[in-house]
Amino acid sequence: MNEIIFSVEESDEGGYIAKALGYSIITQAETIVELKAMVTDAVKCHFESSQLPKIVRLHFVREEVFAV
Repeated sequence: MNEIIFSVEESDEGGYIAKALGYSIITQAETIVELKAMVTDAVKCHFESSQLPKIVRLHFVREEVFAV
């Protein structure tokens, strides 16, 4: 596998939640730096070392709501 993609959203309680697309991997953290470490750990736990993806892509999804 070359790549795994995570959809990242801001949590209602603060911090971030990352969900892998196509895999049952979900993790969360308070900062982006912590999130990268948590995603790395989650990916290493989910895959065998011979099947680890070479690249992790974080796709940040941000919703903004405002009155007109």
